Amino acid sequence: MNDLTFDDLVEITLHSPDDFLKIKETLTRIGISSKKTKTLYQSCHIFHKRGRYAIAHFKEMFAIDGKESTIDETDIARRNTIIRLLSDWGLLVIVDERKIAEPVLPLSQLKILKYGEKGDWTLSPKFTIGIKHD
Repeated sequence: MNDLTFDDLVEITLHSPDDFLKIKETLTRIGISSKKTKTLYQSCHIFHKRGRYAIAHFKEMFAIDGKESTIDETDIARRNTIIRLLSDWGLLVIVDERKIAEPVLPLSQLKILKYGEKGDWTLSPKFTIGIKHD
């Protein structure tokens, strides 16, 4: 799954322009955790291109950049579950629900930090938008 385009991602719409930053911050607190080191590895990012928005797994972001990506069904399930949560929380609208229908993960396989807990954890993105990845 290399050389993806924006159209391959899960497109969303925002209720208001302020929602972009809310979603961006919320995504920093959702991912895979190492309880031993209290590190949370961010799974998904919000992506903006030419007035359109999408939520993408960090491995999809590598593929968008033309880099090698090892994205698998579990990664897609994690992305789908996170997008569904954001929608359920009223932060976004999913343009095409069929793109996230399957697969999904049980919430027990995600770590979601409360806003007040984030200072107790190291938040570690695997991808940083706007930075060239080798």
